Amino acid sequence: MQYILPALTVIVSTALIDLYIFTALKSVFGKFRIKKVLYNVYWAASLFCYIIVLLALYTNEPIWYKPLRVYGFGFVFIVYFSKILAVPFLLIDEIRRLFSFISRLLFRARKDHATESGGIPRSRFLSMLGIAGAAIPFASLLYGMAGSAFDYRVRKVRLSFSNLPRAFNGLKIVQVSDIHAGSFVSSRPLEKAVDMILLQGADLIFFTGDLVNDRVTELEGLTDILGKLSAPLGVFSILGNHDYGDYYQWKSPVLKRHNLDLLKRLQRDLGWNLLLNENHIFEKDGEKIGLIGVENWSRFSHFRKYGDLEKALKGTEELSFRILLSHDPSHWKAEVVEKHPGVDLTLSGHTHGMQFGVEIPGFRWSPVKYFYPEWADLYKEKKQYLYVNRGLGFLGYPGRVGILPEITVIELFAS
Repeated sequence: MQYILPALTVIVSTALIDLYIFTALKSVFGKFRIKKVLYNVYWAASLFCYIIVLLALYTNEPIWYKPLRVYGFGFVFIVYFSKILAVPFLLIDEIRRLFSFISRLLFRARKDHATESGGIPRSRFLSMLGIAGAAIPFASLLYGMAGSAFDYRVRKVRLSFSNLPRAFNGLKIVQVSDIHAGSFVSSRPLEKAVDMILLQGADLIFFTGDLVNDRVTELEGLTDILGKLSAPLGVFSILGNHDYGDYYQWKSPVLKRHNLDLLKRLQRDLGWNLLLNENHIFEKDGEKIGLIGVENWSRFSHFRKYGDLEKALKGTEELSFRILLSHDPSHWKAEVVEKHPGVDLTLSGHTHGMQFGVEIPGFRWSPVKYFYPEWADLYKEKKQYLYVNRGLGFLGYPGRVGILPEITVIELFAS
C-alpha cells in the first residue's frame, strides 16, 4: 500500500507529459504517411518507461538483470529529460494562445492563423521547435550511451615545481577516479581501461575514490582485472562518497559497516595502499616527498564529512613537497588553499564533468560548473595546483556526452 501513491503520482505525471508532447507530435507529423509508425514508437517507448518505473517501485533492485537496470533507467532518463526540454516551447504557444484569446475578446480582432500568407501557422512552428528541442538531446544522449561511455581518453599534464626534490624529477603519475563498478554490465570496458593505464608506464598509480556505487558485491568479476594494476612505487587509493554505502537502504547499520570493511579489505587484497586520513612518505637518494590521503570531505552539507586533513598531514610537516588525494574538489578551496599552503598538488574526481558538456579547444563548459567551480582539468591558486579527473565510469545516466571518461598522466619536474 505504501507504494501505491508514489506509483500513481509518477505514472500520472509522466502520462500528462506524454500526452502534452503527443499533441505537438500530431501537429508536426499529422499529415505525413509515417505518422502511425511514429505514434506507435512514441507510445511503445513511453510504455517501456512506465514498466521500468513500476519495477523499480515494486521489486528489489539487486534481483534485476543488470543490463536492464543500468540501461533501462538510462533510457527512462533520456526520454523524459528530452521531453521536458520540449515543454517550454509548447508553453510559449499556450501563452500566445491565451493572449490572442484575450485580444479577440477585448478588441474583436480577427483570428490570425498564420505568421504570413502561405506561411507556417505559429502553433505548428512552435510545436516543431518543441519536437526539435526534444529530438536533439534525445539523439545526443542516446549516442552518448551507445558510443561514448567507454571512449577513454588519456590526458597528459606536465607540472614544474621549484620545491620538488631533484631525485623525483620526471616522476610520472597516473590518476584514475570514479570507476563506479556497479555501472559496468561487462568486464571488457574495464579491461580496456586497465590496459591503457598500464601502457603509460607510470611510477605511481593513484585512485581517487568511488570504486563502487554502493556495495562491495558490485566488484564481483572485476577484481582480477583491477588486480593487474601495478607500478614501481605502488598503487594508492582513497575512498569517495559512494564507497561508504550512504545511499543504499541497508537492513541494519551492522551490514553497512561490514560492507565498508569488506571494501577496504578488498582494496588491500588487490595490492592497493588505501590511505584513510593518513600519509605515505617516498624516499629516493636521500630526498623525500609526501603523499596524503583523506577520506571524503566536501564543503556541501548533504555529504557526510569523513575526512580529517589535520590528522592525515601529521608527520609530513618537514617535507618540502606534498601531494594530496581528496575525492571531492570542493575540499581544495574550502580547506587546502585556505589552511595548508604547503600542499603543492591536490588530485580529485567526483564531478564526472556531469557526464555532459562541451569541450573544444579554448572552451569548456558543463552544468556542473555552477555547483563545482573546479570541475575538470587543472586549476592553480598561487603556487598550489588542483587537478580534477573527469572519472572513468558513470553513474545514473550510462553514457557520456561531450565529457569523455579520463585517464590522467601527470609528470612532475623540478624547476
